[in-house]
Amino acid sequence: MLWSFLAVLFSGWLYVDASYRGPQWQRWLFKPVTLLLLVAWAWQAPTLNTTDYLILAGLIATLVGDALTLLPRQQMLYALGAFFLSHLLYTISFAAHMTMSFFWPIPVTLLVIGVVVIGIIWSKLEDLRWPICTLIGMTLVMNWMAAENYFFRPTDYSFSLLVGAGLLLLGNIIWFITHYRRRFSADSAIVAACYFAGHFMIVRSLWLY
Repeated sequence: MLWSFLAVLFSGWLYVDASYRGPQWQRWLFKPVTLLLLVAWAWQAPTLNTTDYLILAGLIATLVGDALTLLPRQQMLYALGAFFLSHLLYTISFAAHMTMSFFWPIPVTLLVIGVVVIGIIWSKLEDLRWPICTLIGMTLVMNWMAAENYFFRPTDYSFSLLVGAGLLLLGNIIWFITHYRRRFSADSAIVAACYFAGHFMIVRSLWLY
């Protein structure tokens, strides 16, 4: 377990570093390698319930989506679909460990965040308008499930899910806003860090449940 954990961290650091200042090939190499190492680390978790395999499937869907983003623009629609599927699988896994509960400030806050983000990028989305909005919506639902889980059962497990989902949401927000509105020097590195850390925290939860 220790060596797998260290391999994930080292590969993730190389990927984030490459996103900031490294060559393009290094980023393309270590992004899928990091995800594959996360899959291997998750597979070694001491106890995997049936729904926990959805997290493994979500990682694989993310890997497919990443591969599609390297293809020409017309494949972006399918990449967004793969990311949507990944977040859907994560959401189902989160919901399986929840009790029936509802705390209304959580979905209201997330709804406001979604409206603001979509409002910022709406006019620039063109033919990808609805796929991107659907992905944002799915990511918000994933965060809703994670937040409800933590609010009603504050454990290390639910906290790891909450942080992981929140980082993936933050990464998506920065990605879309910088891609469609305004770039800044470290945007790719910040998105990469949120992306890696988000998936890392979700996989980490499998070792805590």
